[in-house]
Amino acid sequence: MTYILRRLGFYLLSAWVALTINFLLPRLMPGDPATALFARFRGQLAPEAMQALRETFGLTQAPLLTQYLTSLRHVLTGDLGISVAYFPSPVSTVIGTGLVWTVLLAGSAVAISFTIGTLLGLVAAWWRRGWVDTWLPSALVFLGSFPYFWLAMVALFVFGFTLGWFPLGHAYADDVVPAFSTAFVTDVVRHAALPVATMVLATLGGWLLSMRNTTIAVLGSDYVNLARAKGLSPARVALRYAARNALLPSVTGLGMALGFVLGGSLLTEIVFSYPGQGYLLVQAVRNQDYPLMQGIFLVITLAVLAANFLVDLAYLWLDPRIRESAT
Repeated sequence: MTYILRRLGFYLLSAWVALTINFLLPRLMPGDPATALFARFRGQLAPEAMQALRETFGLTQAPLLTQYLTSLRHVLTGDLGISVAYFPSPVSTVIGTGLVWTVLLAGSAVAISFTIGTLLGLVAAWWRRGWVDTWLPSALVFLGSFPYFWLAMVALFVFGFTLGWFPLGHAYADDVVPAFSTAFVTDVVRHAALPVATMVLATLGGWLLSMRNTTIAVLGSDYVNLARAKGLSPARVALRYAARNALLPSVTGLGMALGFVLGGSLLTEIVFSYPGQGYLLVQAVRNQDYPLMQGIFLVITLAVLAANFLVDLAYLWLDPRIRESAT
């Protein structure tokens, strides 16, 4: 329990530092959201409206400390401000619309790639010089070496445009009504299948090589040789002794990957016109939407911290040495 509380305190401190930096950065940049929105209307707004716009976006002449405390209070209550690009929608509402699609797309790709890559890495290390160990790593690394946007565009052209097996973009068809129905779910899966497949194909080799190399190192350790000498079954030695210890570095990578899932897969969402967080971030940068950028960066930061805390909990369960040191 002491270990968990200590790690939780560290992540809470990191979250506070991230909130502080997220507050200060936009105020150090030239201009403000009110000026950007005023310029978008090209003279259609009266100059007197500037003050009202600044108050709407929380830009006051109050001391910086007062603004900081007010900003913290708003963040803790879920009020992230008003979006400039999607004015007058709140930032939390705008982020919520893209968050679901990002979790569905990038989260599914990370989960599938990690699971398949880890299993293939274990198989390649256990059966050395087999076809999985000989051909598959080289082929997957070769595919992963291509720029992802090129790989995605080739897949979209071949399987979407030429063969017509998959839709060309968006999260679902225009003539489908969003609802918890079989038709809608099927259409969403069809639209997500090609982006997810390209993301899995581009990242699978990394997970495979990581698990393979770590497992090979673990298989030469004394406790694995002792387990073999005791006459334990190969499946138990591979899963209970080798895989459990070799999995630790991959769990760390999985935590970081899951943390950055909420940031969206920028290239994927641009190539496939997918309405996720990456697409929202591009729109925020184009329109100088500082509140939306702040909200997205805050979501990404908190997601990374939460994912790393979950990784610490997973380490506590997987590695008995950490449990012993914690007690």
